Amino acid sequence: METAKLNRVDPQAWLTDVLTRIADHPINRINELLPWHFSPA
Repeated sequence: METAKLNRVDPQAWLTDVLTRIADHPINRINELLPWHFSPA
């Protein structure tokens, strides 16, 4: 959560996005789910 805030990302929006995508996301691309890669839709 603090990392999201430091990257000027809404923590709740980021966490909601990660939790909806993580089940089908390939493990070798997990870095795409980090806060600094988040872009709100």
